[in-house]
Amino acid sequence: MRGLSGKAVIVTGGGGGIGTAACHRFVQEGAKVAVFDIDADSAGRTAAQITEAGGKAEAFACDITEYAACQKAVTAAEMAIGPIDILVNNAGWDVFRPFVETSPSDWQKTISINLTGALNMHHAVLPGMVERQCGRIVNISSDAARVGSSGEAVYAACKAGLIGFSKTIAREHARHNINVNVVCPGIVNTRLYADYKKGARNPDKLDDAFRRAIPLGRLGEPADLPGAICFLASDDAAYITGQVISVSGGLTMAG
Repeated sequence: MRGLSGKAVIVTGGGGGIGTAACHRFVQEGAKVAVFDIDADSAGRTAAQITEAGGKAEAFACDITEYAACQKAVTAAEMAIGPIDILVNNAGWDVFRPFVETSPSDWQKTISINLTGALNMHHAVLPGMVERQCGRIVNISSDAARVGSSGEAVYAACKAGLIGFSKTIAREHARHNINVNVVCPGIVNTRLYADYKKGARNPDKLDDAFRRAIPLGRLGEPADLPGAICFLASDDAAYITGQVISVSGGLTMAG
């Protein structure tokens, strides 16, 4: 893809699943990656894999729910790999229960990670992008935000909020040559999905039901997402901003 070589990228939640897959793909495209994750060991493993393969990656332990921690980590990342050209807000968390069975503490944790964390990261990275008059932001939402998902009410609300936020930031910063877009995964075989299945009476039947419902006939894998993410971060998407792309195997086809 055009325009990714040499770019400095932050990927939050880069220590596992979709985040790790995205980090590897960016490096394959010639970018330098800052792997942000609350789990320092996971971030370190991803960075080490990339470094051993000849790429450039640095690991940063960062709790994105803490504003000061985001500011500190972004400053450290820029010292290590240069001014940030691309931000991928990928970190997420959920509790899988009907809404009436959840508690305010569940809501707060879900909101802090899935929405507030992304706001913190935007606030840390956007001023530099504005100053340089260029930048790309890709926010990872969810198809739960577009069509709803039983057992994920607050998560869906946060991810829907992220879509609205992304469109607004795209409008506010178009004049600064900053593109902001959203990728909505469907059902992806990650740790988050494994946690989701724990609440099912028969996890194997749930897998089969989803496979039958997905037109492409299989669950998504982390490797299915980086193509869309990197495309929206590349110069090939220079005239695309404020848009939402679903990567769901056709499970959701809402406009």
